[in-house]
Amino acid sequence: MRSQSITLVILLAVVIAGCGCTDTGAPPREEDAATTEAATATPSSSSSPEGPTSIIRNSDDSSPGFADAAITPDDLASFVWNASDYAGRVGQEASLAEFSRQEGTFSHGNLYIYAYDYNCTLLAHPYQAEVVGTDRSGWTDARGLPLIRISAATASAGGGFNAYLYPSPEGGIIDEKALDTYEPKIGYVAPVGDDWWIGSGIYFSDMMPEGAVRPEVISDMIGLVEDAAAYGREEGSGIAFAEISNRSGMFVDGVGHYIYAYDYNGTLLAHPYLPETIGSNLMENRDSFGMENIRALCDTARSGGGYVVFIWPNPDSENREEFKIGYVLPVDEDWWVGSGVYLSEITGEETVLPS
Repeated sequence: MRSQSITLVILLAVVIAGCGCTDTGAPPREEDAATTEAATATPSSSSSPEGPTSIIRNSDDSSPGFADAAITPDDLASFVWNASDYAGRVGQEASLAEFSRQEGTFSHGNLYIYAYDYNCTLLAHPYQAEVVGTDRSGWTDARGLPLIRISAATASAGGGFNAYLYPSPEGGIIDEKALDTYEPKIGYVAPVGDDWWIGSGIYFSDMMPEGAVRPEVISDMIGLVEDAAAYGREEGSGIAFAEISNRSGMFVDGVGHYIYAYDYNGTLLAHPYLPETIGSNLMENRDSFGMENIRALCDTARSGGGYVVFIWPNPDSENREEFKIGYVLPVDEDWWVGSGVYLSEITGEETVLPS
């Protein structure tokens, strides 16, 4: 996947240049006059609040390290806003046709544009033509996150980042039924006028320099979970629960990440910041979009562990709800441990989910 990510960065220099951010002197595409005219026009001020910028920080492909460049969340946002600007200029029909093409200007392997209306009807997708035109309001990722409804609300409020689990395209096909292929993605959505919106996303590997597989903050968090699971097996539940609940203990790190422990029935067993809730059964807890987040975490731990993206209040942002990328592992047949990273820790931008 890493070699594909490098190729994507090179190709994106051409994509964004075609959207008016740079001038490469490339000839116009003869097969699509409408696309050519719009793509070579100067981006309008109706795109991102700060105006569209190139997804490539250095557009000189002869520069050292250009091929090793990683796609940042800011790059992703710029890519989506440029696509929104393009759609606004060429119109819905032409832009949806372009977004639907696997070999289109905005489709490069893992990185592509998809489009929805505000009723959550899929309007365009280069890898899922068979579900275009269907109502996706009930769709959830592999752990139950209702991404499409959340994204529609975010786009309606002006756009922003999201996070979710999703399979990557294999041979031009995305198999949403293959639950074991789902990986974390950082996404971005933006409105196109008042009637529809678009989005895109990048996997962790797309964000990283050569040789790295995920952001350091995610690796550190996973390491904390692995250490807690091993500690629980070695020391037993009693000692482990006391240490996990200790705010000054070994399982609260210097940047605010911490471990929590539950049994598989959803009873909180240990937590450094919710002592009053320890002993409570939270299995029926639902976020503002209806996801049963504790149930999703329990089920994932029971199945062997892994990632879960869910919504949770962020105490560093006045307890506003935010996407959290969680990771859980079973300790034994009775209990499990987990931790998480808020999306803003990766994007550097505060996430404000519509209420």
